[in-house]
Amino acid sequence: MRLVQVMVPAGKRETVLATLDDEGIDYVLSDETSGREYTAVVSFPLPTEAVEPVLAELREAGLERDAYTVVLDAETVVSKRFEALEERYENGDEGNGDRIAREELLARATDMAPRFPTFVTMTVISAVVATAGLLLDSAAVVVGSMVIAPLIGPAMAASAGTVLDDDDLFERGVKLQLLGGVLAVASAAGFAAILRYGSVVPFSASEVFSIAEVRERLAPDVLSLPIALGAGVAGALSLSSGVSSALVGVMIAAALVPPTAVVGIGLAWGEPVAVSGAALLVLVNFVSINFAALATLWYKGYRPERFWRLDETRATTIKRVGVLGVGILLASGVLLGVTVATVESAQFESAAQAEADALLDGDAYVLDVAVTYGGFPFRQPTAVTVTVGHPPGETPPRIADELARRLADDAASPFGVGKPATVDVSVRYVPVESTTVDGAA
Repeated sequence: MRLVQVMVPAGKRETVLATLDDEGIDYVLSDETSGREYTAVVSFPLPTEAVEPVLAELREAGLERDAYTVVLDAETVVSKRFEALEERYENGDEGNGDRIAREELLARATDMAPRFPTFVTMTVISAVVATAGLLLDSAAVVVGSMVIAPLIGPAMAASAGTVLDDDDLFERGVKLQLLGGVLAVASAAGFAAILRYGSVVPFSASEVFSIAEVRERLAPDVLSLPIALGAGVAGALSLSSGVSSALVGVMIAAALVPPTAVVGIGLAWGEPVAVSGAALLVLVNFVSINFAALATLWYKGYRPERFWRLDETRATTIKRVGVLGVGILLASGVLLGVTVATVESAQFESAAQAEADALLDGDAYVLDVAVTYGGFPFRQPTAVTVTVGHPPGETPPRIADELARRLADDAASPFGVGKPATVDVSVRYVPVESTTVDGAA
């Protein structure tokens, strides 16, 4: 519920009070003695859903659109008339559904887009913490970086600015998002470079990319798309309903911060191609979050206050939704290719395991199969390393040439793109001595 305070201009007192009486709204009237153009201050409680329609009625009754108005949160209102008013707007057709007023949305979106110094500082800190968490392979540290990332505000500001025809808010949101993405990558790359060249993290590029927290973001699949879309919808709903957006901000940061840090790590290790998948994931997530938030706010019924701006705003919104939608469709094609490639990679690894087992006889057996891939988005197996265990003193069968021949057909990339003629196969033989200990004394 809300407590609304409105400054009543000269000559409009009776009209404003009559409107409130007709609506069955309790109010308190105080004289305004500053000598300005206002003669009174009227305060009245309203259900959240009633703020926008009641203010619209007051403006139709003669209250100026730029009249000094304050909307506050109210914890408790004890009044039978208010209970009836609440039931009417919450359960009837007069309210705006489960959403806050247009003015509140604009104020919340403006507040959620932080000031420049704060935004820069928090973005740098979150990127550095995320980079440290990824290199430590610590999910807890990565989650901590998401908590402090100030990324929900700019996306919501851009969406709210579009549907409410506030160009300044839209531009601010877009600029902060672009700045945040570039700044996060640069901060992650700078911090990772310090760790690398300072020998704090003496890893090779292959070792870094084999870290679980890093590896899982190198090849995003189509399942990344609903995550980002869900984050955008959740952010818009939290904004429009007036509830806390802290947890939703973590969800949005989860879609953006870790892959951004992975891009920075790849740049620091001089492997920009290896992290192209993470860069695509960042781009897809940014576009999807904005698309979902913009579409959700428009669906919730937010429109410009001035009706003559409605057509232009509708056209602008449709155009921006269309551009974002096309971007999502193009990126989804790549993500679908990555998903297919991932499935085929798993099938290839299973085939390599099965073929190696079939070629072995006696007591020799496969200990491990490691596959090296190249190319993005269609990952192609370029090398296979099989580790074979055998009893000491026995000579295991030589299987490298035959295994390479059998795996050649299985190594085709998705859709037949760039099918290699051969796959480099290496077989390591490891003597393994085993024994059984009888536990009986």
